[in-house]
Amino acid sequence: MKMNKSELKNNQIWQKAGVELPQFDVDAMVEKTKSNPKWLHFGAGNIFRGFVGSAQQTLLNEDIDDIGIIAAESFDFEIIEKIYDPYDNLTLLVTMKPSGVFEKKIVASIAEGIAANLNDEKSKTRLVEIFKNKNLQIVSFTITEKGYALKDASGDMFSFVADDIENGIKSPKHTMSIITSLLYERYKNGAWPLTLVSMDNCSHNGDKLKEAVITVARGWSQKGYVEKEFLTYLEDESKITFPLSMIDKITPRPSEDVFKHLSDLEIEGMDSVITSKNTYIAPFVNAEETEYLVIEDKFTNGRPALEKSGIIFTDRNTVNMIETMKVTTCLNPLHTALAVTGCLLGHTLISEEMKDSTLKKLVEKIGYDEGLKVVVDPGIINPKDFIDEVINQRFANPFVPDAPQRIATDTSQKVGIRFGETIKSYQTSKELSPANLVGIPLAIAAWLRYLIGIDDEGNEFTISPDPMADELQDVLKDIEIGDNKVELKPILSNAAIFGVDLYQVGLGNKIEDMVVEMISGKGAVRSTLDKYLG
Repeated sequence: MKMNKSELKNNQIWQKAGVELPQFDVDAMVEKTKSNPKWLHFGAGNIFRGFVGSAQQTLLNEDIDDIGIIAAESFDFEIIEKIYDPYDNLTLLVTMKPSGVFEKKIVASIAEGIAANLNDEKSKTRLVEIFKNKNLQIVSFTITEKGYALKDASGDMFSFVADDIENGIKSPKHTMSIITSLLYERYKNGAWPLTLVSMDNCSHNGDKLKEAVITVARGWSQKGYVEKEFLTYLEDESKITFPLSMIDKITPRPSEDVFKHLSDLEIEGMDSVITSKNTYIAPFVNAEETEYLVIEDKFTNGRPALEKSGIIFTDRNTVNMIETMKVTTCLNPLHTALAVTGCLLGHTLISEEMKDSTLKKLVEKIGYDEGLKVVVDPGIINPKDFIDEVINQRFANPFVPDAPQRIATDTSQKVGIRFGETIKSYQTSKELSPANLVGIPLAIAAWLRYLIGIDDEGNEFTISPDPMADELQDVLKDIEIGDNKVELKPILSNAAIFGVDLYQVGLGNKIEDMVVEMISGKGAVRSTLDKYLG
């Protein structure tokens, strides 16, 4: 059997395979959504298909809503070409339970997939048509943290963003420029209200989105491409809002075990794809069971009743506290620490790392001993319970094939939030001192050791993609295994990376010493971790 709308009608074969089917008229939903779109989402990857799309499907299944989501992809157009179009925009969601059970369902809430290429007239026309629709309620995003970045670590605007601002609204290339140009179309055709929701796993995501859009719009206004009133429209919270959100669900690269399971059930065409932009994706999404999405309830044109599918809507302060708890203390710092140390110590699965007593001690040190001392408690989720679930259930789940190599991607864009915020909290505390931290500086030292591209056995490896890789590795290029001194000030003093100058808070020299220990010879990374963790 194949996954397409036609074969969904063969209920019995899907039921025999243990696959839950949509409980609504998919064709009718697609027709209604295309003619009257209410929700457009940018970022057509796994977490969207496996979490956001699944949440809307719950509303469709229960006849609470009859409109689906339109997906747009602005970074990797091959996702639409190879994963959406051939499968009628359907996704096979496989939830990997800790018991080893693979729970399967077809997600059919995505009505349309669009390659957001404004140089393609057909795509541009369709996106403009959607943005002009008075009833459009939400434009949401899962484009990763770097998708909002307009400037490099030195504070200089990326050349491609500068080109977008210089060239005006006709054919922008950066996602934020594309969004701003489409918002201008909405402004010109009624100035209808709209809510833009970042669902990305980064701190103050809504604020980052707003800042990026306003920056592009201001640049265009200064050059006379748009009216000043357009800026007023974007800043008018009765018209346009950018709520904060916190999202948490692991949706790793396609699992070979899941692929084999689906093949054994005679579900055809489930092969993975690696695109030319190095996206690992498949017609199925394998995901952990745990999921959280908390959104600031600040919508100007209505919204779906997603609280009925488990999504939490609350006030800005509570969202901010939950996001701060997760991103700066209880999950993301632990993930990043495991990522870089796992690569150095030869691990290929996060779950394997949790069997490594040294690495388990590291994340327990960062989470329980260092993080909980300054954690922001949101009240509706207990921080210690959250860490317990992360360490003992989520990271340890052997059926979630999440790799440290995936998590290590773009680490330069993450360390300021994942480690820097806790360091700053220690700095402002009357009782605590950053200089007394152990786990966090160890993780930072391990990241710098990782950037050298030589593992703990002395073997060369390729680091994961990172926008600052060339700049960072240039600083480290002369470091060799066995050196008894390193010069890391250009990195460790860079507040644009860490949020603080690490020398000024008493950690720069400490981290340098740790790096020296980690490059002293074969096995030195592990022995250094063991020394400091006791």
